[in-house]
Amino acid sequence: MSLYGLVICGGESTRMGTDKSLLVYYQKPQHEHVADLLAPLCERVVLCCNAEQYNTFRTSYRKLADLAKYAGSGPLSGLLTAFETFPGNDFLVAGCDYPYLTTDELANFLHHTDKDSPAAAFYNENAFYEPLLGWYSRSAGSALLNAFENGSRSLQRFLQAANAGKYRPLSEKTMRSVDTMDDYRAVKQALEANYDIQNGDEFDNQS
Repeated sequence: MSLYGLVICGGESTRMGTDKSLLVYYQKPQHEHVADLLAPLCERVVLCCNAEQYNTFRTSYRKLADLAKYAGSGPLSGLLTAFETFPGNDFLVAGCDYPYLTTDELANFLHHTDKDSPAAAFYNENAFYEPLLGWYSRSAGSALLNAFENGSRSLQRFLQAANAGKYRPLSEKTMRSVDTMDDYRAVKQALEANYDIQNGDEFDNQS
């Protein structure tokens, strides 16, 4: 049994008006940045894409287009496709919506996850799971498929029904998602300001 990393890229980004997985916060498209965050923790990292992304992304990571029978089901499409394509593995899932996500936070999440549970996910102050910051065991695959076949498309409801593990991150910023261009511009400006401050401190220390 291995741990595979899944970058969920296939959202329609209707509120954003552009593909969120192509936004740049750290000098590369966000789907590449998130894959780089997962890589130290996982045996393999896969980009879960819709058909258009599959044809246009240029990446060294494995791409996986949603299987037709699961297409149009939101993030569940990518997870079900991954479970069918790579059976017998656990999956660490990260969406492209979270610009403050770090490898250290993901490592801490895995450290505190009960591997006897079917799944676990980050948990916010409003008592909701963040399904796209989650861990899904190989046993969750059949349960997700059963839910899908019974008409459910909600990972939130699946996690609640499974009483999945709840992880409150070290930094609440980690779960801040970006859904509009105004959000994107504000976060990018904040990240750049923080980078300038850090570099300025380093320069001052060297002078």
